[in-house]
Amino acid sequence: MRNLWIVILLLLFSCTTEQSQKPHPNIVLLLADDLGYGDVGYNGQEMIQTPNIDSLAQEGLVFTDFYAGAPVCGPSRSVLMTGMHTGHTTIRGNMTMQGGKAGKKGNRIVYRANLQKDDLTIGNIMQQAGYTTGMVGKWHLGGYDSAATPLHRGFDEFSGWLVNLPETYASTYWPEKRFVNGVVEDISENQGGKKGYYHTDICTDEAISFLEKHENDEQPFMLFVNYSNPHAPLDAPDQAIFTNKDWPDDMKTYAAMIYYLDRSVARIKQRLVETGLSENTILIFTSDNGPRSNYSDRLTEVVDFFNSNGDLRGYKRDLYEGGIRVPMVAWSPKMIDKGVISSPYYFTDMMATFRDIAGGQFELVTDGVSFYSEIIERNRAVDPRYLYWEFFENGFEQAIRYDRWKGIKRNGEYELYDLATDIGESRNVVNDHPEVIQAMEKYLSACRTESPYWKTPTK
Repeated sequence: MRNLWIVILLLLFSCTTEQSQKPHPNIVLLLADDLGYGDVGYNGQEMIQTPNIDSLAQEGLVFTDFYAGAPVCGPSRSVLMTGMHTGHTTIRGNMTMQGGKAGKKGNRIVYRANLQKDDLTIGNIMQQAGYTTGMVGKWHLGGYDSAATPLHRGFDEFSGWLVNLPETYASTYWPEKRFVNGVVEDISENQGGKKGYYHTDICTDEAISFLEKHENDEQPFMLFVNYSNPHAPLDAPDQAIFTNKDWPDDMKTYAAMIYYLDRSVARIKQRLVETGLSENTILIFTSDNGPRSNYSDRLTEVVDFFNSNGDLRGYKRDLYEGGIRVPMVAWSPKMIDKGVISSPYYFTDMMATFRDIAGGQFELVTDGVSFYSEIIERNRAVDPRYLYWEFFENGFEQAIRYDRWKGIKRNGEYELYDLATDIGESRNVVNDHPEVIQAMEKYLSACRTESPYWKTPTK
């Protein structure tokens, strides 16, 4: 009997030790660029096939009311990276209204801001939690400062393109050079204007190389994969499965860009499954803002042809739902049960969520909240709170979501929509609910700080 108890105690000790040594989950975040809420099959897209993204949704957890940080990429990514909404984060627009560092965009001289050394990033907090941090693809938060790359802002490894190195710029989708861990390297397949190595495939290959490199590490990893698809210009290796469609060429190309994005999602998921990493990895897929990269009639026709916004109003650069509500799926076959989360969350919440995934005990100064416990517990009560955005390209505009209500303020005038009955924001009910506007106005009075780079109108 004494020996039996010794065996039982040893087994219990062994199980406890094994559990305590089990690493925290790895995180892989896949971020599309200008992919609309309605561009994916699980949100109703019928013309463009996205079977692999849809598979994540069917097997994982779909967030129906998930929002980007801003209606354009720079501030949206700044919100994600810092956990601060656009009333507090450093970068609040793609180009500054005053100040910033000068550089070239095409033939124009423009000015950009960059994340500062004292901006705490997701990369920083995950490093503090013992994670290896990697990033692939688009950064867009360094402006024209060569000392503000991901390697300077919390990432151990980075392969991608930088605004201050135009030779690496991926807007052509066939870059001749690549910034790899501090060194600019040639992409031989694309030299001299050749189109041999598509940027989407480059990102996916680099992501898989990162997984191969760290799949047997004792410490967990966090990997951001920042795709350019389907951001303009319209460009793909071919028209894929849409070649014989009775569509204009622009529509075939746009659909092919999403096809190649979807194929890349499949490759990364397959790698996680084949190596067993999926058993302790959370894979997240989302987009940085709504569709239509610029105001051109050409791109408007494309996204209208596919109904890229679904039932939502507006495009990229709009604070209506179509500009900021984005696809969002979390997948992990061993840790996350499939289902739906309808509570509103947005990019500010990523930092607190990642901190909780990593088991970090340190306090954060953030505008966000963690949704990790809702992923795990499901159906728990979530208290309503304010979500906030501001934007400057169309004149100073602000937007608020609180529970079912969506408020937009421009030129001192409010619009109010009840998203529970009017997801398309077609009926402005501002005159029917003065108490809601009064509460929003009180929130707006204290929710933001002035920026040295973006001016707000004087009262």
